[in-house]
Amino acid sequence: MAQPLRFRRAPGRWSADRVRSQLERPLDDNLGATASDPWFSPPPGYDARRFDMDDGSFALFCWTDDDADPPSGASGGPAGYWVGNTETPSELWRTDKYGFDEVPYPVSRWVQRELLAALHDDEPWLAAYPHVSWYFLPVFCSKDGAETTRAFFRDHAAGFPDATREEGTGFVEETLRPGTLDDYRETMAGKLGTSASLDLVRMSAAIAEFTAARILTDAGYDVTPEIEVTTGHSLDFRATDPDTGRASLVEVTRPQPASNRSASGPVAAVRDTAETKTSGQLEAHGGGVTLLVDCTSFPADDWAAVRDAEPDVRHRPAVVLRARPNGHVEGYRKGSVPIDLSPAVDWV
Repeated sequence: MAQPLRFRRAPGRWSADRVRSQLERPLDDNLGATASDPWFSPPPGYDARRFDMDDGSFALFCWTDDDADPPSGASGGPAGYWVGNTETPSELWRTDKYGFDEVPYPVSRWVQRELLAALHDDEPWLAAYPHVSWYFLPVFCSKDGAETTRAFFRDHAAGFPDATREEGTGFVEETLRPGTLDDYRETMAGKLGTSASLDLVRMSAAIAEFTAARILTDAGYDVTPEIEVTTGHSLDFRATDPDTGRASLVEVTRPQPASNRSASGPVAAVRDTAETKTSGQLEAHGGGVTLLVDCTSFPADDWAAVRDAEPDVRHRPAVVLRARPNGHVEGYRKGSVPIDLSPAVDWV
């Protein structure tokens, strides 16, 4: 799978002539490139060019004679910054890559203004969801994932069954609005994927982690994603009670509805998915992890069957739940769950 959009930093002195000969000309020869001034003013002290290719891809490049605030580990001095979802000119092949939060803030801010304007030009409806637009910008504008990630929200309601794109996207917008996951943007946004093929199962599983973070936060916990443990695995979250400092590890799994898998019914789908998780990652960890089984992908009838049966999931402690786009969450518990989710979950 390709990676989310990242910057390349090219140390050295750049000029309009060098940009034209080493970036614009190779792009034009291979893809047909139109070079122009950027849509927004570049950062103070920088010059910039925008490249639009005939195949619809793009690139931005800005350069300065004094990169006074270089990324960690890089030397200051003259340098250029490149970002784009097109082929990389050979002059930049051996340059280092950096995330949006690692390059100088004025450079990142300028690029994100350019990207957001282009995104909303292509997908005007997304302008109503500024947090979703910003948070997932590295995948919405990625080389291989632009079409699939946008379609996931536009055509598949962010994985919510029987919901409109406004309802599904609105749920994710409200989840991101408090900013509790802002510091983990590159990691969490990347979970949505940058594959050229639309994988609804994987994308829905990624949204399950955002749902879990929202539930934990609404219940009063501080959340930290991607916790490395001694088995060599990473677990999805650490949930910390800010009053006591007590921390609990949380892993999330999202079963697919029975109609999408070989399981004979929704109850079996829950059991099978949870068993896959518990017989692998959680078994290796040896206990002490709360498993959240997110049945949000289940249509109402399937969830009703699970809710009535309250099947065991071969792991304790566990919470089996289903979220709706309006923020309402239903669920039930198995075992002694060390985190109190009562402020966020309506127990059945």
